[in-house]
Amino acid sequence: MPTTPDNFDVAVVGGGVIGLSIAWQARRRGLAVAVLERDTIGCGASRVAAGMLAPVVEAEFGQAARESLDLGLRSLSMWPQFAATLEEVSGVEVPLRRSGTLLVARDADEAREMERQIALRDSLGLRTSRLRPSEARDLEPALAPAVRLAMEAPDDDSVDPRPVLDALRIACEREGVALAERTAVQAMAVDGGEVHGVRLADGNLLKAREVVLAAGAWSGEIEGLPEAARPPVRPVKGQILRLRDPSGPGLLQRVLRYEGGYIVPRGDGRYVLGATVEEKAFDRSPTAGGVRELLKEAWELLPGIDELEIEELAVGFRPGSPDNVPLIGRTGVGGLLHATGHYRNGILLAPLTAELVAQMLAEGPRSDPQTAMANAGAVEGRAAT
Repeated sequence: MPTTPDNFDVAVVGGGVIGLSIAWQARRRGLAVAVLERDTIGCGASRVAAGMLAPVVEAEFGQAARESLDLGLRSLSMWPQFAATLEEVSGVEVPLRRSGTLLVARDADEAREMERQIALRDSLGLRTSRLRPSEARDLEPALAPAVRLAMEAPDDDSVDPRPVLDALRIACEREGVALAERTAVQAMAVDGGEVHGVRLADGNLLKAREVVLAAGAWSGEIEGLPEAARPPVRPVKGQILRLRDPSGPGLLQRVLRYEGGYIVPRGDGRYVLGATVEEKAFDRSPTAGGVRELLKEAWELLPGIDELEIEELAVGFRPGSPDNVPLIGRTGVGGLLHATGHYRNGILLAPLTAELVAQMLAEGPRSDPQTAMANAGAVEGRAAT
């Protein structure tokens, strides 16, 4: 990759779904863009993710949760066009499934909590249906009798992140984005309170007018950042299983959510079962205890899972912010933008994050974050500080 001055308008640090989406959209706006990935493109949390696009089911109480909900709803509405355009540009099918989500309770305590959750969504004007156990089993006959109450969220979707990553890579290449794999960023090149590029692990300086930090759980690890501009992002470990039904699809049609986990059907007889939530830094070790809990919780609700074959056990690291609201926007360092801290919703928020950040980049280093958000048609969000 060339390292002479003024080669790039934008350097994106991180080659996951967020970084690739930003690079693609920025390049479509005429900017010269490089993506710098420490390993291989799309090998991190994006590849491990289940791909739930579920802002309705994930709605919670509190102001921070409301901000996340607003962002999620806006981005969900963008996904059909995002997927269609990505398919057209790349030639790769983006398997967006619009079958809804079923949230189930297994005992009296969970049923009481679900009543509160249904009331919350009613107060927010979100479309859901309260289902008796028999009604839930009418929708999903493989459910166990243990179900006490259920809530259907018909507008929540899902997508397989792996074809999305393949499509984004091809789209970036065809648009002229420079993709550099196994190119670790050692430090930000900061001078006079402004970023002028990045210092690579091999000692070379890659100059860029602006730098987007989209390195997921590793975003806070890069050297050279003033503390005020270092994103407060931590890794949240998750163990996840990929299963296959040798008899084909049919066990489950909707995404199934429950206290402690989820099962996401892919539509081809494959299912994603996840996921643990562990505050164990960058511990990559899968554990027998983690797998046991995942399978036990799932079996209690979907006994047919016993017949599925295990295709893969993976470990990923969600990028969690202090309140789990993403950090998107300009920082106190000129030319530096954050696009990280998406926690469990990186796949969901990719279209909106890309739109917001690409708009800021197109307006130049002196653009106002709130103006960029308004121009992008976004709901009120939170810029990085």
